[in-house]
Amino acid sequence: MKTGRIIISLILCAVMLFGCSSGVETDDQQKKTGGKDSPIEIGVTFDSFVIERWERDRDIFVTTAKDMGAEVNVQNANGDVNRQKDQIRYFTEKGVDVIVIVAVDSNAITSEVREAKAKNIPVIAYDRLIRNAGADLYISFDNEMVGHYMAKALLTTLSGKGRILKINGPAKDNNVSLVNKGFDDTMAGRNIIVEDEYYASEWNGEEAFKYLEEHQTLADSVDGVMCGNDTLAGQAVRYYSVKRKAGQVAVVGQDADLDACQRVVEGTQTMTVYKPIEKLAKKAAECAVKLASGEKPDTEDTIEDGRYSVPYVKIDPVAVTKDNMDEVIIDSGFHLKEDVYLMRQ
Repeated sequence: MKTGRIIISLILCAVMLFGCSSGVETDDQQKKTGGKDSPIEIGVTFDSFVIERWERDRDIFVTTAKDMGAEVNVQNANGDVNRQKDQIRYFTEKGVDVIVIVAVDSNAITSEVREAKAKNIPVIAYDRLIRNAGADLYISFDNEMVGHYMAKALLTTLSGKGRILKINGPAKDNNVSLVNKGFDDTMAGRNIIVEDEYYASEWNGEEAFKYLEEHQTLADSVDGVMCGNDTLAGQAVRYYSVKRKAGQVAVVGQDADLDACQRVVEGTQTMTVYKPIEKLAKKAAECAVKLASGEKPDTEDTIEDGRYSVPYVKIDPVAVTKDNMDEVIIDSGFHLKEDVYLMRQ
């Protein structure tokens, strides 16, 4: 009798084991085999978090992706292109569902992107185009329009004529060339003379200040300075403040950083460009989930990366002056009114 019970128990166990092996996967099995219930995994590598806006991009992207049921692995390259290459390889070897990249160097990570794509992992170039790599999507602001707004602000402030300097971000950032194209196209045929042009490595504001100090005669003689972003613009304003000329030399930038908005309402910075980061980051997260699910995001534009035509999601920027600061920045909730106007209280 006891032997019979043992035999029956063994038979029931065998049936149960057979049922498990041929039936529904466990959660762990689904993750390993890519079962339909396993969460989408997104790998994101940022250039760095030195620039004020990137932490905001990260938080909005991660929150949106998580709300859609995806998991996000965020890596920070700290401005080191070799570290970013390692991070892309790590994501590729790990087999994430999609990789999102804010490129340290738009030209240096081409082979790593191609390796990911060779393993059927979609790649999104976030904010900065990756050259000659054939990314599955490029999502950014209209950077040529950013340059156009900067040029237009200088033209208005200088009444269409004058001498200016250009202090750009690093040449390896593809957005720098796009902003310059928009700026130069708008200035073409106008009576604005660009006396000199400088490229600050890694968007280093101290380099901008040092450049102006080392070229004081030139810096003190120009009517305006086009700065690649608000960090550089802040150092230009600092230089002219030391010279007691703040507000007398037109300075333009982009990103609508809080201190830049404060300078705009104070009158020491002529304008900045607001880029709706929340809209960009949310859209990027939605596109990442779509690509990971085998769908193609809806796009109307393409951009040439030097070798391939890349689908392009373009977000419009907005020029910001003291006249529309409340409407664009305060009403959108990008910065609080008490923070922006702190210097005037």
